Amino acid sequence: MKRFATVQLRPPELEENKIMLGYRFTQYLPQEEAEEATFDSLLKIFMQLLLISSGDVTEALQWLSHLDKEHQLTSDEYGIGDFIDDLKREGYITDQNQEGQFEVTAKSEQSIRRSALEEIFGKLKKGNKGNHSTFYHGPGEEPRTDMRDFQFGDSLEQISVTESLRNAQVNNGMEQFMLTENDLEVYEKDFKTQTSTVLMIDISHSMILYGEDRITPAKKVALALSELIKTKYPKDTLDIIVFGNDAWQIQVKDLPYLQVGPYHTNTVAGLELAMDLLRRRKASNKQIFMITDGKPTCLKQGIKYYKNSFGLDSKILNKTLNLAAQCRRLNVPITTFMIASDPYLKQFVQEFTQVNNGNAYYSNLNGLGNLVFEDYRRNRRKNF
Repeated sequence: MKRFATVQLRPPELEENKIMLGYRFTQYLPQEEAEEATFDSLLKIFMQLLLISSGDVTEALQWLSHLDKEHQLTSDEYGIGDFIDDLKREGYITDQNQEGQFEVTAKSEQSIRRSALEEIFGKLKKGNKGNHSTFYHGPGEEPRTDMRDFQFGDSLEQISVTESLRNAQVNNGMEQFMLTENDLEVYEKDFKTQTSTVLMIDISHSMILYGEDRITPAKKVALALSELIKTKYPKDTLDIIVFGNDAWQIQVKDLPYLQVGPYHTNTVAGLELAMDLLRRRKASNKQIFMITDGKPTCLKQGIKYYKNSFGLDSKILNKTLNLAAQCRRLNVPITTFMIASDPYLKQFVQEFTQVNNGNAYYSNLNGLGNLVFEDYRRNRRKNF
């Protein structure tokens, strides 16, 4: 369908009175947008495919070739082979290993984190490192214009030399000039808070059940949150836990390679590990984020597993709710992000959230990242 632009028609003798008589319709010709560099455009797609393929470079390149065949991403001047050569030259991938297979590099891992940060949280304005502003005064790094009398424990850097010398002159005069403790004034500083966060990611089989990829958005959130803390709040801590039949801690560098397994959902094991990690942290603000798409279906009893995937098992449910209550007594809020809409699953989340006095969100996959960010900013200001 053709689009049209309009041009106002005014006879010269009516120009002064600004009387509009009609429109002339012409074909609308949109301005051509400058095309992005071919390497950069392919790189964005390649990074997404790396995340989906859990860091398998060969599989990601196969998918990219298939997409190129379907949608003509490249041209005669620049093909997938050229792109692979550029990836190696720019340091995104390497084949310098005994098997001679392609592997991602640290540069690619950092690029994936930054890409996830921009996609989910948007581009953040650069601010002061470790910015944990509160409404309270106290020891911190950000100086204020307010001044007060010197108190024991104040650092020398806080002393206002000009004001202190002026006070000494007023109090003692110029003939017997002397500077005493009572003359000293110091700049007030903003108190800065710190937050310790544990992010729990469900890697049970249901995260890819029915052909719906739920693990990739969860990985994006974890990557974005880790990059956010590293760049915006470097004094915060983030521990990442995955839980299936068992729970274990992973590093940020392992996130792109995270895969779903043939597991049940042992929420109890994840919460127990999260609480153990938070006990070791000295920050006064502590919280747990849990991204899951299902109910708890598994417990570990000694060396055996107690499993029940049919409905809500009271034995598993009660143990899970007991841990939620324990977190509440320790002032550790749990924010649950349920990637599902089944009524009985919502009932479980509502009861779990009520016991913990935390927060719960029922999110589609597209809105998951924004919810994490908003709740992260809000929870981090509690319990000064």
